[in-house]
Amino acid sequence: MTLRSFLALILLAPAVLAGPARADLIPLSEISRYFNSFRTAEADFTQVNPDGTLSTGRLMIHRPGRVRFEYAAPDRTLVLATAGSVNIFDARSNAGPTTYPLARTPLALILDDTVNLGRDRMVVRHYEDGPTTSVVAQDPEHPEYGNIRLVFSAAPTELRQWVVTDDTGRETTVILGTLRTGVSLGSLLFNLDAEMARRGLVPQR
Repeated sequence: MTLRSFLALILLAPAVLAGPARADLIPLSEISRYFNSFRTAEADFTQVNPDGTLSTGRLMIHRPGRVRFEYAAPDRTLVLATAGSVNIFDARSNAGPTTYPLARTPLALILDDTVNLGRDRMVVRHYEDGPTTSVVAQDPEHPEYGNIRLVFSAAPTELRQWVVTDDTGRETTVILGTLRTGVSLGSLLFNLDAEMARRGLVPQR
């Protein structure tokens, strides 16, 4: 991460860094309850990429198994997880998306139909860090897929950011604005064929 990106990260996350010096550790049962309390959510986000550059956009979640990262214009990059796959549309390419299994990504852990962070060997770290609680989780059957560090503020419990470490060791940080839950999200937002058509691409078969 470059110094400029690090300083920007500090400035863009005041809600995570502000507040009392210490806070009580949020139990895993409460964090699981928080995720299971909503099916849909959206938020603006700022992303710190593995090379230290910054991206911004809008995040939409529709559990189970669906998420959409729309990057801010003029960037037409899109990450769409649906039907068990993650599809990355590269703004610089007229080809179809790069696709790989959602199950191979740490983000799948919080997109389950029911989130249960108490599963054996799923959580590898759970600690209080000043005003926030961090949870590092991985697929207990496939730790080689990488892990996700989730950062929460308390009273009420709220997801503030996450850091995904992929299977190559690269880290991507996503800092969330206010996560609005229980929102209405149209099904076409998570329809791969509809997105292909919108971009003038031939749907995959």
